[in-house]
Amino acid sequence: MTQSPLTESSSLNGLSKFFLYSKKLLAGLAAIIQGFYLVFRHRLYKDPNNPCNTRYVQHFCRELCKVFNLEIQVHGVIPREPALWVSNHVSWLDIAVLGSGARVFFLAKAEIEKWPILGKLAKGGGTLFIKRGSGDSIKIKEQITNFLKRDIPVLFFPEATTSDGSKIKKIYGRILGAAIDANRPVQICLICYVNQDGELDTIAPFVGDLSFADHVKKVLEMPKVTAHLMALPAISVQGHTIESLTEEVQAQMIEGLGRLQQKVLKASPATLLSKQS
Repeated sequence: MTQSPLTESSSLNGLSKFFLYSKKLLAGLAAIIQGFYLVFRHRLYKDPNNPCNTRYVQHFCRELCKVFNLEIQVHGVIPREPALWVSNHVSWLDIAVLGSGARVFFLAKAEIEKWPILGKLAKGGGTLFIKRGSGDSIKIKEQITNFLKRDIPVLFFPEATTSDGSKIKKIYGRILGAAIDANRPVQICLICYVNQDGELDTIAPFVGDLSFADHVKKVLEMPKVTAHLMALPAISVQGHTIESLTEEVQAQMIEGLGRLQQKVLKASPATLLSKQS
């Protein structure tokens, strides 16, 4: 029985997607293998939080961005001065994006440490792990204070959960106290994922009930997305309490993300939402 042109075209598209997906999976596997090579070749596991190691983390993150078809565009200059880094949180892709632009170590959920393969790689690359909602945050704050005093840059996501990227959620500032205790500034770096139509991308955000595996599959299949990065002027902690610093960070992140969106989007998120409703 002869296939109709429509059925044949659908089969070819499916085959094309399969080969593209397979190619990206192999590229991802190659990047992970290279990551382990860097960890063991340079013995990063012996001193995982040495500031010099951040260049290897940056290289690995840039390779991951290629796998996931992410183009990184930096607006202004990403500083390298010792600081406590914070960013808005849109997706697990944020780590690859931020790590491509900034030389930092990351604070991540404790569950990630238990992930097969990637958990070990993250630990070898200097990632710190925290159990949200437990007493570990106090211990983590003390660890970060110690790192900052040794000029080791650490980044965490103060929103504690991901968003669709359109706005900043509530900031949880207990860990910001580490910057006050270490007398180091807070450095904000903002992310905005933009699709080829100049709109906020809807595939990159890891939100809703989608499983991690299903989201990885969607990301591997997505067209090229540009991840825009913009660092704000560092916030001095002089004279701040945790409460006042949290309010300052919240206000600057909201204002900064608005400016970044005005610069890179064809229409504001509010305008796009009103068109869809």
